[in-house]
Amino acid sequence: MFFTALRSVAGRRGFALFAVLLLAGCAAAPGKRDPHDPWERMNRATYKFNDTMDRAFVKPIAVGYKKAVPRPVRIGIGNFLGNLGYTRTMVNDLLQAKFKAFASDTGRFVLNSTVGIGGILDPASDAGLPRNEEDFGQTLGRWGVKPGPYLMLPLLGPSSVRDTIGIYPDWKTDLKENAKDPWMDFTLAAVALLGRRVELLNVEDTYKNAYDPYVFIRNAYLQHREYQVTDGEVEEQPTEEEPIDEDEATSPDSPQGP
Repeated sequence: MFFTALRSVAGRRGFALFAVLLLAGCAAAPGKRDPHDPWERMNRATYKFNDTMDRAFVKPIAVGYKKAVPRPVRIGIGNFLGNLGYTRTMVNDLLQAKFKAFASDTGRFVLNSTVGIGGILDPASDAGLPRNEEDFGQTLGRWGVKPGPYLMLPLLGPSSVRDTIGIYPDWKTDLKENAKDPWMDFTLAAVALLGRRVELLNVEDTYKNAYDPYVFIRNAYLQHREYQVTDGEVEEQPTEEEPIDEDEATSPDSPQGP
């Protein structure tokens, strides 16, 4: 159960974070408490633990994996595991009443599973079938469930109360999460995690060098999850204009209109 949940979150959260690490405006002003993160002290402690584990174990193994396994092979393995997990997207297409997307994603899954040799190749992209990404947390959000407080999960990384609830349904609807052999389950989990970690090697300096990496990752995650839930239709917050002091407006030194 642990490794299947880890694999599910590593795939979804890893790509979400990877996609937004280069956004320039993610970090809040230093010292400003975010209302979405009422459990910040606990979350920071968990973040520190995760970072320690990553530097001690996961990153060195990922570096070795990248050197030992040629890139085309890593891509093929990633494609295969991604195709196995695509059933999760198809189920959540239906749960969100996205029937057109469901038809497209089903076609993608069938094409890659057959012509693409189990998903090792990706002929569906060449055929114009886009790769979508849906999960149960997005489904809850689509039907009005708020994300709730931000959570930094041990080993699993950034999440929220809503997305944490979605871990179990995502696990049950992902083909690669239901291997009968525990050793196969462990192997798939390890390889999937390594693949995600390798993808972050080239961009981790972006957030490691931030003034506050914890805040950078938190805000990047929350913004990207909102983008995913709303399918990109994120409302821009109106800029509040400072009120004009009446005395200042009528001062002789104030600029006069024509």
